[in-house]
Amino acid sequence: METRVDVELYGAQTGNCIRAAIALEEAGVRYAVRHVDLARGEQRQASFRALNPAGKVPVLVDRNDADAPLVLSQSNAIVLYAAEQSPGSLLPADDPAQRAVAFERFFFFVTDVIAPGHAAFYLKHKRMPEAAAALESRAAHRLAEAERFLERSPFVAGDRFTIADIAAFTIVNAMSATLGEPVLPNLARWLRDVAARPAVARGYRAFATDPA
Repeated sequence: METRVDVELYGAQTGNCIRAAIALEEAGVRYAVRHVDLARGEQRQASFRALNPAGKVPVLVDRNDADAPLVLSQSNAIVLYAAEQSPGSLLPADDPAQRAVAFERFFFFVTDVIAPGHAAFYLKHKRMPEAAAALESRAAHRLAEAERFLERSPFVAGDRFTIADIAAFTIVNAMSATLGEPVLPNLARWLRDVAARPAVARGYRAFATDPA
């Protein structure tokens, strides 16, 4: 008999969905993957819009409370949810200062790197290449500033892996062509180390059409 899993993650092979899956994997949360075929428009179907009226992925559904299921439709909220499910796994539980640094670095990548990167992607599809290029340049500049986070630490918020590394991973991986060893060696080393983590590898493949 199949074991019941009360947490479901709806998504596709996108950076936001991968980030959510990595957080769940790193926190040790048992969850079921629900593939949403964006090319076929499944995100616009009524059954999916009942979960997220905006018709976007990822969406997490936690049915542990059958009377009031929890539905989250923001990838970064899912990352924070995962951290709360396993205290101390993704945020320092016993050091308020280090916890604050982890949050600061988390929001640095979310607001200063990921946000302009996503906006640039949108503008490219709207055929606004100059505006897209300006935002890409801003994201790359801010990403280069993160090199200093790793001058004395193995992870972006200190000596332990945190939500900040999860926020950073998908965007740094997407921009890895700019991370040549002579240019940003600390980020290049960090990217290799994080990609080699078993939980990160599982999360990265969670929505792959060919999981091998």
